[in-house]
Amino acid sequence: MLSGLFKKRKLEIFAPVNGEIIPLDQVPDPVFSQKMMGEGVAVIPTEGTFRSPVEGTVVLISDSKHAIGLRTSDGTEILIHIGLETVTLQGKGFKALVETGDNVSLAQPLIEVDLDYIREHATSIVTPIIITNSSEKAIQCTHTKDGIAGKTLVMTVSNK
Repeated sequence: MLSGLFKKRKLEIFAPVNGEIIPLDQVPDPVFSQKMMGEGVAVIPTEGTFRSPVEGTVVLISDSKHAIGLRTSDGTEILIHIGLETVTLQGKGFKALVETGDNVSLAQPLIEVDLDYIREHATSIVTPIIITNSSEKAIQCTHTKDGIAGKTLVMTVSNK
């Protein structure tokens, strides 16, 4: 009877943008494909509005607006890194819609991106979604191919 109380709660993480979901090992950058920053998945976006994959707090927006960090109530830290080598764009093509410290809800718009500009000026539009504190977490990635922002489950996370 009490066993249900002690079950590990799983945090559901949804696609932050519409696009094709790919395994992290297919990202053409060893920092992500070799999981140096943590476990996760990646998306090849088909639109430029990136949304929150969870309810949480914005803990980081890079100066160049290419990356945003979120923390959930259970302490899970999520990094959405839009494109590869996009830091060199110095914020061009990115518009942040939230600020550090903001509480966000699932599917709330976070950043708008000019994907055509990114395709032309960056290495890739592939967007890793990383659990940066994955060493403390049990992560299960789904094998879904087509992602819809805020609706397609891409990962579940629980404490170890």
